[in-house]
Amino acid sequence: MVSRRSFLNSAALAVAASAIPTRSLYASSRAPLIGLQLYSVREDLARDFAGTLKQVAAIGYREVEAAGFYNHSASDVKRMMSEAGLRCVSAHYSLADLLKSTEATIAYAKAVGLEYIICSAPSSANPARLDKYPGGSWQGILHAMTLDDWKWNADQFNQMGCKMQEAGLKFGYHNHTMEFREENGSYGYRVLLEDTDPRCVTLELDCGWAIAAGQDPAKMLRRYPGRFSMLHLKDLKAATAGTEPDKRISTEVGLGIVDFHGLFAAAKASGVRHYFVEQEDFDKPIFEALTIDFKNSNRLDRVA
Repeated sequence: MVSRRSFLNSAALAVAASAIPTRSLYASSRAPLIGLQLYSVREDLARDFAGTLKQVAAIGYREVEAAGFYNHSASDVKRMMSEAGLRCVSAHYSLADLLKSTEATIAYAKAVGLEYIICSAPSSANPARLDKYPGGSWQGILHAMTLDDWKWNADQFNQMGCKMQEAGLKFGYHNHTMEFREENGSYGYRVLLEDTDPRCVTLELDCGWAIAAGQDPAKMLRRYPGRFSMLHLKDLKAATAGTEPDKRISTEVGLGIVDFHGLFAAAKASGVRHYFVEQEDFDKPIFEALTIDFKNSNRLDRVA
C-alpha cells in the first residue's frame, strides 16, 4: 500500500503544480474520441460479436471498451475489431477474476492490444461475507462494503497496478455507487483516492453513477487533476425521491439530468484521455439510442 508519506509527497507536488494553469499541465494534445463501452450492446454481442462491432462502427464510434469477450480468442477479437475499424482501448474485469488469473489476463490483454485493464467490481479479504448477503455477492458489494474492505482493495490495486505497469499496461478502477456510501465520516472512494498510488493506479469515472450517489463529477475531476484517465458518459432519467442510487435508469446522453457542458470542460482541464458512452437501459431500439448518444456527445463536447 502506498505510504502516508508517499501520498503527502504526491499531494505536495500537486499543490506546487497548482501555481501553473491546470489546463497546460493536464489537457491532452488531442480531444478524446467518443467511444463506446460495449456493455451497452452485451446481448447483441452474445448473438453476433463481429456483426455487432460493425454496427457500432457504422454509427461513428472508433474506440471501444470491452466488458467480456464471449469466449473468443484474443487473436479472433483483435481481427474482428480490426475488420470493424475499431480500437479496443480497455476492458473491464472483476477483482476476483483478476486475482484468479492475473498473468493470463495480462497475456490476453496484450494479444488483443489493450492499453488499460479496469477493475469494475471490488472484492473483500473475506468474500464469503459478501456472498452470504441477501441477494448474493453483488448486493453485498453494493450494501455491505466497509472502509476496511476499501483499504484492502486499495492495497490490491497498488500491487495489481505495479504488475500491470511492468507488463506495459495501465490499471484502473471504475466506480458504481457503493464507493460513496458513508461510514464514520468517510467513504470508499476517498480511501481509493488517498491510498492508491497514482503512478500505478488510474481512475475511470462513471459520471452517471457518481451523480446517482450524490456526487458532482465535474468537481471531482477538477479537484483531482491527473487522477482520471477515462470518463463514462452516462445520462440519467430524473428519479423520484427515495430511489436507491443503484436503481437509477440511464437514458441517451443529453436527454437526462447530467450537465455535460460542465463535465466536458472539467474533463478537458483535468487530463481525461478517453470517453466511453455507456447506456444500460433503453426505451427505443439500441442502435438508434446509441446513435443519439454519439451525436449528442460530440455536439456537447464541441461547445464545452
